[in-house]
Amino acid sequence: MRLVQSVPPLLGVLALTFVLFNVIAESPAEVALGKSASAQAKAEYNQVHGYDQPLYRQFVRYVGNVVWGDLGESIEYRVPVTSILKEGVGVSLSLTLPILILGTVVALAIGLVCAAFRGGIFDRAALFAATALMSVNYVIWVVAGQYLLAYRWRLFPIWGYESWAYLALPVVIGIVSGLSQDVRFYRTIILDEVSRPYVRTAIAKGLHPVAVLFRHVLRNSLIPVITTVSLAIPFLFTGSVLLEGFFGIPGLGGIGLNAVHASDVTMVRAVVLIGAALYQAASIAADIATAWADPRIMILRRAT
Repeated sequence: MRLVQSVPPLLGVLALTFVLFNVIAESPAEVALGKSASAQAKAEYNQVHGYDQPLYRQFVRYVGNVVWGDLGESIEYRVPVTSILKEGVGVSLSLTLPILILGTVVALAIGLVCAAFRGGIFDRAALFAATALMSVNYVIWVVAGQYLLAYRWRLFPIWGYESWAYLALPVVIGIVSGLSQDVRFYRTIILDEVSRPYVRTAIAKGLHPVAVLFRHVLRNSLIPVITTVSLAIPFLFTGSVLLEGFFGIPGLGGIGLNAVHASDVTMVRAVVLIGAALYQAASIAADIATAWADPRIMILRRAT
């Protein structure tokens, strides 16, 4: 059922991108050939790519190509968009996937410790540090990390993508920059779960508080965690524009930014479509994961 419900939004995105890039935007022939191209050259380009046909036929052809995995040809590179995306998606995942996994694990662990020792020295220090770090701009983390860790102390390479060592610094910056918000969020949801009656009952029956925390509280707190992680999944594939730009990593973030600057509408449209499809896929995956974490959700959905 959830899979069927994802079809209308995807069709809406297809229609919107078609209108934006084929109707409202400049003539595709002028974008590809330049405004100084002759009328004959533009007409031949439109005929070859089907832009001289009625709009409804263009839209049907556009949807059919997308369904079969044909996202068009890049105006800037003159190669299929899919080949460019295949080259960049692995690079982006090698950067963003460790940031998501390690950042979630570290933030969740700190949130658990803060909740276990609420009001203690560690809890107060973590809250103070998280609040202070939230005011630091993302670009400051990048510039400070490059200057201190890479340039001054020579601990990491500054620029390029030749081995895993070139990803170490951007991954560290990505984790640290998002740690403050995640720690505060996870601490809040865990404390909300700790205050529930079943926790007091389990402890009163003789279970160790640490066992209750990890065996019961952590699992019951996973639903908002899963939701938060699922919302980040589309950005794993589309890459991080700032990190890739500052560190010279040839991922989809940099490719998408270059496509905007070069008016490569085919590439921009493909990135938008992939982002929308990944968002729907992440929503479905989140539904499955939350049903696993709490089977009562599936029972309620079936009842309604």
